Amino acid sequence: MLIANAPCSWGIAYPTGNTYTWRQYLDEVAAAGYRGTELGPFGFLPKDQAVLKDELAKRDLVMIGATHVHTFGDTASGPLLMQTLRELAPLLVSLRAQHLVIMDESNWYPEGQEGVLDEVGWNGLTQMVRDAQALVEGEFGLKLSFHPHIGTAVEREAQIDRMLAETEIDLCFDTGHHAFWDQDPLAYMERVLPRIAYMHLKNVDGAVRQRVLDGQLSIAASYGAGVMCPLPDGVVDIQAVMRLLDERGFGGPIVVEQDVAADASETPLQLAARNLAYMNAIAK
Repeated sequence: MLIANAPCSWGIAYPTGNTYTWRQYLDEVAAAGYRGTELGPFGFLPKDQAVLKDELAKRDLVMIGATHVHTFGDTASGPLLMQTLRELAPLLVSLRAQHLVIMDESNWYPEGQEGVLDEVGWNGLTQMVRDAQALVEGEFGLKLSFHPHIGTAVEREAQIDRMLAETEIDLCFDTGHHAFWDQDPLAYMERVLPRIAYMHLKNVDGAVRQRVLDGQLSIAASYGAGVMCPLPDGVVDIQAVMRLLDERGFGGPIVVEQDVAADASETPLQLAARNLAYMNAIAK
């Protein structure tokens, strides 16, 4: 089973202004032992398909897909989404990737109003999802998935259920983001597994999560406090998640992600390597 990683594990959330260059990222994700990578923020890795193909091949890496963040809460942003997808999807096709993930932008929502949308906003969001699916799957032949995310309009189980009921989109299911609100990822996966096409593996520090649930820590501050901890260390039973995927014959991508705490004693490379060692150990 190919286990991939992504630029976000190196703190790369935007195309520019990052601590790591794209070459450093590719060097380190390969050095950590991964053979697959996501594209990261569109424009971080080269958009020139010939250059990117060559750089991936040099490191024995394959491109498994991309996660594109968009302001789905802004009903006027639909044309920009479609314009970006028309540029992004052909690059993925040229790299023989088969998947594209879309996700709402949490930073668009004011603090304290994370994920709050009225009916007009929700209908705009779901229409953008339908339009994106028609384009990405209908014109480019890629599989499109939607990633529920902390601090957005699709994060709680009732919201995810509504998304699945009102659209034909499948999920990129993130174990950490689901567990953040004390929801049971494994139970939910068992219920909706036919609608899961892509997996992000994260884990959650139960003590930091409780501070959020108790109102002592904001969502934004929880990341720096290490709410998303290394895979072996959190409350999510990753081994049970992998066992379920194996038993049900899951064939989609599996991507390890690791948000780095502000006071982390390990580098992104060390964390990525430790997470992969854990994954390899539980696979035996």
